[in-house]
Amino acid sequence: MMTEAFVAFVRFEEKLLLLKRNSSTEHFPDLWDGVWGVADTPEEVLERVAQSTGIPVEDLYYHATGPERGIDMGRNLVDVMPILVVAKSNEVTPSGIYTRAEWVDPGTIKDYNCIFSDLDMENAHGLFREMYGSVGSFLYIVKTAINSEQRVADEMYARLHGSGSMVALQGEIMSILHPPAMRGYVFVESSALHHVEKLIGRSGGRDPSARRGINQSPLKNAKNVLPGEAPLEDILPYLEPKAVTSGIEVGCIVEIVTGAFKGEKARITSVSESKEEVSMELYEQIIPMTLNMRGDHVRVIERVGE
Repeated sequence: MMTEAFVAFVRFEEKLLLLKRNSSTEHFPDLWDGVWGVADTPEEVLERVAQSTGIPVEDLYYHATGPERGIDMGRNLVDVMPILVVAKSNEVTPSGIYTRAEWVDPGTIKDYNCIFSDLDMENAHGLFREMYGSVGSFLYIVKTAINSEQRVADEMYARLHGSGSMVALQGEIMSILHPPAMRGYVFVESSALHHVEKLIGRSGGRDPSARRGINQSPLKNAKNVLPGEAPLEDILPYLEPKAVTSGIEVGCIVEIVTGAFKGEKARITSVSESKEEVSMELYEQIIPMTLNMRGDHVRVIERVGE
């Protein structure tokens, strides 16, 4: 391996470990870090991670490395290699130069003051995130025209797997997804924002002056990439399928949207999530009637307590 220094990014499932340095350490005091160290072999990296986190070395897996970055440490330029380590345990006891530990959503790294941010270097504030992106990934949101979401997603995929220059992005774009419940947006998993902008032909963002001189073909109906990385926890609700009875409670007033009783109003008397059915009473009929229907055959028009 042989590198001057490394920063190991430790993942447990979908969370990333951030460790806070103490105030007396020589470099980057009081800033959030991965695991910083020097090593010649993957085994030495894992030993360093185990020492700093308290996670047993047998619960650590050396997953990937990224390109070294030259970091201006003041008196000299140090090559730092990003490394991704996957953990089987999230029980952490920080030690050595580290005083605190937090498992965070990678999309929230920007909310933490991380190492490198205090250096007099271009883009120092975003350097820690860039290095994580070279071994991990972030979620980005592409804003699209309404009802064009799937076409945009399909065209993005076609660009990645066609015969043009975009095929070079295959290693930087991991997935493209349009959840049906999300109108006007497509999710893209990528190592960095600028790769997504390039894929949709919007390099330089929304500022036209930043795009001058760049030869690109904007993707129709793909407007722009929303700034910053998106926290996974904000997106998961759109990825998890919901029961058709979700949001329907006993006492709700609903309108039947299909079948022989379409347009009739009813009051919910019971909800069966396992069968995805609701029982309801048609209260506008001369003789009240009780019906059982699928939850997606009714629309809530008045909730309990409204």
